[in-house]
Amino acid sequence: MATVYLATDLRLERRVAVKIMHGHLADDSKFKERFIQEARSSARLAHPNVVNVFDQGQDSDMAYLVMEYLSGITLRQLLDEHHVLTTEQTLDILEAVLGGLAAAHKAGIVHRDLKPENVLLADDGRIKISDFGLARAATANTATGAALLGTIAYLSPELVTRGVADTRSDIYAIGIMMYEMLVGEQPFKGEQPMQIAYQHANDSVPRPSAKNPKVPSELDEVVLWATDRNPENRPKDARALLDQLFEIHTSLLSATSTGATSAQRTMLLPSATAAAAPSATAETQILGSRGRGGGLATITETTTTGPSTADLGASLSTSSRGRGRGVLIAVVIAAIVGGAFAAWYFLAGPGASVSIPASIAGMTVEEATTELESLGFSVSAELGRVASTTIGVDLVAETDPPLGSAAQTGTEVQLFVSIGPRLLAVPAFVGMTEEQATAEIAAAPFTLLEVVAQFSGDVASGIVIGALAGDRNGTSLTGVAEYGELQPITLIVSAGPLPDVSGLSVADATARLRDAGLEAGAIFEIEFSDTVPQGSVLRAQAVEEASVVRVGDVVDLVTSLGVEQIEVPDVIGLKWAEAKPILQDAGFDLEYNLFADAAPGLFTVISLDPAEGTLASRGSTVKVGFSA
Repeated sequence: MATVYLATDLRLERRVAVKIMHGHLADDSKFKERFIQEARSSARLAHPNVVNVFDQGQDSDMAYLVMEYLSGITLRQLLDEHHVLTTEQTLDILEAVLGGLAAAHKAGIVHRDLKPENVLLADDGRIKISDFGLARAATANTATGAALLGTIAYLSPELVTRGVADTRSDIYAIGIMMYEMLVGEQPFKGEQPMQIAYQHANDSVPRPSAKNPKVPSELDEVVLWATDRNPENRPKDARALLDQLFEIHTSLLSATSTGATSAQRTMLLPSATAAAAPSATAETQILGSRGRGGGLATITETTTTGPSTADLGASLSTSSRGRGRGVLIAVVIAAIVGGAFAAWYFLAGPGASVSIPASIAGMTVEEATTELESLGFSVSAELGRVASTTIGVDLVAETDPPLGSAAQTGTEVQLFVSIGPRLLAVPAFVGMTEEQATAEIAAAPFTLLEVVAQFSGDVASGIVIGALAGDRNGTSLTGVAEYGELQPITLIVSAGPLPDVSGLSVADATARLRDAGLEAGAIFEIEFSDTVPQGSVLRAQAVEEASVVRVGDVVDLVTSLGVEQIEVPDVIGLKWAEAKPILQDAGFDLEYNLFADAAPGLFTVISLDPAEGTLASRGSTVKVGFSA
């Protein structure tokens, strides 16, 4: 419902995305309300995994949003290129998406249009949710009306059948996305949208491992949990699903590092009662599957048989054997307790090692502090400062220990906030060759955004005329002392004078301009010429109000009216002293008896050739006859 432009914020010298609603929707109050709702929804969310909205407004009939610009790709583009993602990639992306979605759900916002196209993967590793245009309050779970909003492939059964959406509808969309990431295709397909909608409403999503055997059983269960047709059986919100994914991610990493598999069998030792009745044996299999209650299910298989006479006799044979068994049980219990304590100490206790999340880059100090403290770290009261070309001013850019590194819980972490890009000296680009200026930009370093060729009759071709901050519409850097590190610069380089099209036909002039990278626009027949025939081109010129002409621009053509025709003045009967200046001022050359100049007051004009009142070319000769 909108077009998004890459733009430059001239005041803050940063690149932004400007989203402008399509003109044909401007009169539709519902669309305009959804458009403005996107700004309000995003503005309520200050989270590193949600695209920031900086401003919203309206210019005439055009409603617009000014948003954070992320250089990178969408999750859809990643899937188009790689089709199937690894378990680790899937979990990393979903944890970031669920982090942003959890913030939205906590703020009472339901996204309602989650899909890979709305998950942005930045070049610097950041992952963000975008497009809250269909978002609504979590309590406003009423029908959407005659038409379903959102993408049909990710709509929950309750949205298809009743048009009702709440936080669990977003969870269903996450489950479909997770299936697609693990398998490389969507679970439901059809030639018509209603065929897909019918499957959402009536069929259960299959296990991803049925298509991709590499998918762990834990993730099978998560997909089934998130896509249960009954919303009551799904996670209640993004935070519940995120917490479970964290547990699974940790367990999978632990299994990988120890060589363990996701399925482990543990034999239960008989208890004191079992010692007296050894007929009871038990076997527990930890499967890592999920019960609908939301936890990892532990399935215990118990087989009971009657005691044999031999076993019963053996259990009562001697007291020494009983004491031996008691010692064995005590040793096993001690081992279990010791192992449990060691597991607690190194996984959750003081000896636990936790990664400092890279996701806090771009957060405010307060947000990053809250995140780190929730993981068991302490945060130094002393802030460091560091230059950054990617993180906004006063947002967290680095940490000590570094982002992504592992540290024991309780470790003090120092935050370093961005002061923006380093300010570097701006070279005097004007007068350099293009090659020299390009080398200076790389050496500074700045970022060369574009080289624009501009026609100039005063500067030789290939010489720099100027440099601009940002794109070709940016402000001039001439006379500017400092500019931000790696910030974009556009070079304006001379293309030499405009092509000479004088005397050519319009068709030939148009062809010559096209060869020079220009397009012919309007044709003006407004000037007389003594040298260029009527209809031929006099010159090419910039369009009205344009101060410069650049390669790719449109220029106007001025064609000749030919030699101007003027009327021969009627000076018959006038003295030569009076008639001569009239004829000369009219633009004619004169042929006459030179004695008339000696006594102009005595000679009277009696004839003209061409005759008075007829048309003659300006600059042509008129013959004058006198009487004395």
